[in-house]
Amino acid sequence: TVVDTLRIYADMLAGLNAKADGVRPEAMRRALAEGFATATDLADYLVKKGVPFRDAHGVVAKAVREAEASGRDLTQLSLDALRDFSPVVEADVFGVLSVEGSLASRAHTGGTAPDQVRTAVMRARRLLAG
Repeated sequence: TVVDTLRIYADMLAGLNAKADGVRPEAMRRALAEGFATATDLADYLVKKGVPFRDAHGVVAKAVREAEASGRDLTQLSLDALRDFSPVVEADVFGVLSVEGSLASRAHTGGTAPDQVRTAVMRARRLLAG
């Protein structure tokens, strides 16, 4: 339920504040580089280039299998390798596959784009201030 989720979230935040070293951005960045966190961004990129979603999903699956088999992340595949999966891929794909590009692409209310996060933090602070 929502109440259970909020309780877990409150416990998590208390734990973050209790740590002497706080949040560690470098550890967060390393974690994002694992598990193909930007695979959805690659699919979105392909769809914006006119590839039907079902085909984009297949392209991403092949790219992830290739990256996984070679012990790399999607950002570590060469442009030529990515083009082997889809000819519409251009050099701008690496901006989409970066952590910053992924975050910035979600610029809607509640999204992960930095401006959206700042807006949400300000809204929360106003609510907490009463």
